[in-house]
Amino acid sequence: MPTPSATEQAGLLADIAARTDTYFTRTQTIVSRFGDRHVSYAVFLRRPVISAPRLMLEWLDAAAAARQTTIETEVLTPEGSWVGSGEPLVYISGSMAVLSEMETLMLQKIGPACVAAHNAYQMCLALPDVAFLAMDARHCVGAEMQNMMAYAAAVGSRAAQAEGARGFVGCASDFTAHWFAAPGETAHGRGTMPHSLIGYAGSTLAAAEMFHATYPDEPLTVLVDYFAREVSDGLAVCRQFSELATAGRLALRLDTHGGRFIEGLDPAESYAVLERHMPGAIRRYRSDAELRYLVGTGVSAAAIWRLREVLDAAGFEKVRIVVSSGFGVDKCRVMADAHAPIDVVGTGSFLPEAWHETYATADIVAYDGKPLVKVGREFLLRPSARHRGNGG
Repeated sequence: MPTPSATEQAGLLADIAARTDTYFTRTQTIVSRFGDRHVSYAVFLRRPVISAPRLMLEWLDAAAAARQTTIETEVLTPEGSWVGSGEPLVYISGSMAVLSEMETLMLQKIGPACVAAHNAYQMCLALPDVAFLAMDARHCVGAEMQNMMAYAAAVGSRAAQAEGARGFVGCASDFTAHWFAAPGETAHGRGTMPHSLIGYAGSTLAAAEMFHATYPDEPLTVLVDYFAREVSDGLAVCRQFSELATAGRLALRLDTHGGRFIEGLDPAESYAVLERHMPGAIRRYRSDAELRYLVGTGVSAAAIWRLREVLDAAGFEKVRIVVSSGFGVDKCRVMADAHAPIDVVGTGSFLPEAWHETYATADIVAYDGKPLVKVGREFLLRPSARHRGNGG
């Protein structure tokens, strides 16, 4: 990471002073008055995660440069590694007067990323043959969160790819596309059309024609749920763009909302579809949520199987199916169990759902080299210090 300019450093210090918890600022003032000490912090989360510390580490480097001090970091679980609940991810050492004021912001930059990376990892492993597209940008609160969530998806994806999954192949915006790009590759966001373009065009087919006329060299992915004619509009698009369909450059995207079934389905026919393709998926005991993912409204496994069988029967075997709408960890697992014929998942649902799970914590575990931590947190001490006891 490049060294920040003098202006950037001044802005960083002002940001820290304004956004940190006041009790940390007062601690810094007290420590500066009564004598600074060299301390070591242990950073951890209270749930299993995938290690994603890079944004925090880069921020600490920039803060150290702005403060003209040295901050030492020891990453115990490298980026992309699984971390158990309560296991230290990173030890951070330096001046207590300096680090006290940094605790608030540094924790903001690691906890959510680790949880989102774990969610992305689980989703990719659940559907190892499916490509994922990160569509989290609209669900993020500003540029910092958008960058963090894309980074997290990339980290979780690479961890899953190491185990054979296809993983995330890109994201929806240029701003964060670099996280998914191969070395030397020009990074661009991916995507075709929103529902608004179909409303503007007046029909699904007209929107597809407009897009293709404007971007003739791009593969074409067409939303088919706007007019509740997923099957008939999908087939109309395939017939109009038969050359793209034959070449495997055409995809239909299901994004049907949870208030209705796709065209031609109802509860009985949804069960019938799965009976034809994956009967075992509905014969096992299911929770209400799992049943909804299998045979309920919206983008269910039955809906995906129905679209696939219609396309194949019409001779469009090479037309791909893209799905979106609520594809988180649990829904991906149900789709895997139903062997739903998905080619691509567009998702922002790797973002943490239970935000309290993202809270990272940092405790000082040594003062001037002497192990010491509050009672109950002895598990954070360095292994070499644990056998001596707290403060020993």
